[in-house]
Amino acid sequence: MSPQSGDRRAKRKLEALREQLKQVQQRLAGAKRQRDDEREIAELERKQAQIEAEIARWKQQD
Repeated sequence: MSPQSGDRRAKRKLEALREQLKQVQQRLAGAKRQRDDEREIAELERKQAQIEAEIARWKQQD
């Protein structure tokens, strides 16, 4: 695999992760407004932290 194809792969992965993060953040904002289920908020916060950590790992590889 050439270095450029690895860069493209990393760029696509980062774009996908950022999109996932955006979706989770929107869901989290909605869940905080509703306050129906505190477990959902905790789960979304965990998911947000996981995605942010994965983004950081991919950026380090760059």
